[in-house]
Amino acid sequence: MNVRLIALGLVAACAMALGSAAFAQSVPSQFVVSGKAAEQIQDFTTINLATAERIAETCEKLAVEQNVAISIYVLDNDGNHVYMDRMDGQGYLNIITAEMKARTALMQRGASKAVMNQVRQNPNAELQRIQLGMFANSGGLPVVVNKQLIGVIGIGGSAPRVPVWSDEICGHKAMQAVLGASNVPPLIEDVPNPQNAAPANPAPVPRFATAATPKATVSNPEWVVGGKGAQNVFDGNQISLAAAKKIAKVCRDFAAAKGGSMSLYVIDTAGEFVHMERMDGQVFNNIRTALMKAETSLQTRVPTSVYTAQGRNNPAGLNRTIVQYDFFTNSGGIPIVVDGQMIGSVGVGGGAGGGGDENCAIEGLKATFGEHVTLPVYPATTTAAAGAR
Repeated sequence: MNVRLIALGLVAACAMALGSAAFAQSVPSQFVVSGKAAEQIQDFTTINLATAERIAETCEKLAVEQNVAISIYVLDNDGNHVYMDRMDGQGYLNIITAEMKARTALMQRGASKAVMNQVRQNPNAELQRIQLGMFANSGGLPVVVNKQLIGVIGIGGSAPRVPVWSDEICGHKAMQAVLGASNVPPLIEDVPNPQNAAPANPAPVPRFATAATPKATVSNPEWVVGGKGAQNVFDGNQISLAAAKKIAKVCRDFAAAKGGSMSLYVIDTAGEFVHMERMDGQVFNNIRTALMKAETSLQTRVPTSVYTAQGRNNPAGLNRTIVQYDFFTNSGGIPIVVDGQMIGSVGVGGGAGGGGDENCAIEGLKATFGEHVTLPVYPATTTAAAGAR
């Protein structure tokens, strides 16, 4: 009798598991990683690059219509970066809070506004939410299709004008346009904020701004942040989002043409994210190493392939380079130097379909800046290590 009950239980459990798997598979393939890429990562329920890109670009178009700028992150359901854009003129807080909102939505499996409302009702609760790694502000939303969480988004950077505009409204409208209104639940209401009362003796807040627009030293103004955006960050030599996205698009096509994929980060000269994308089938180490390569090139002002070669020529130096300097010594990171001026850096990971991470970055840089960009040059007598991951 007991054996029979155990057997029946196993059958039921298997049926439930199969049913759950079948339901998970019901997420339309246009929204999630599928085919060989999904088999590679053993996951058919994670948001794909195409969907992430469409959500981000739709939200950015809405922001342009409102004459504001935003930063947006799209994470998969494991918390990995899938896509990121920082519109021109966004600063440090705009950028990092967008990711914090996305991660709060992932932990909550719901809107980050829910945490904001909890804190408004009980300000003492914020310390505990911070302990849990949450950010008590609206702008983070789960991406759910057919009751399956496939990722999250986080938007930061613009002042709210509810009910007309907010970071959260931007993300909500973008998801409705991309996923269909039936897959996007209504926004939860804001709880009134009793902390908005003016203090009895308010401290004067200084204004810190300049009427002058920082001057770019590169020949094409479209390659760098300009106008109001440059004034916001006091920098006329910061790579523009448009240039960063062109680098990525060419590198993406390069990898795809070789039957593979890549992960890519473009960061500015302050080390902040400008653009990021992870092609379908990439795993954590591909994503993470791309960022580490970009950061190493930013810090050192040289391609990471320099350290790849130095590691082979002098293995004893690797301990210091890796542990004490915290450099990542595989090729694929290149400083973005245009007309002799550094405006950011790029890092590529994942192999680029066997074409080499550094070569992928180089193709993007050449297509974007032409002869104005500085590229690594190898002596004719040595073999380039551009294919290393």
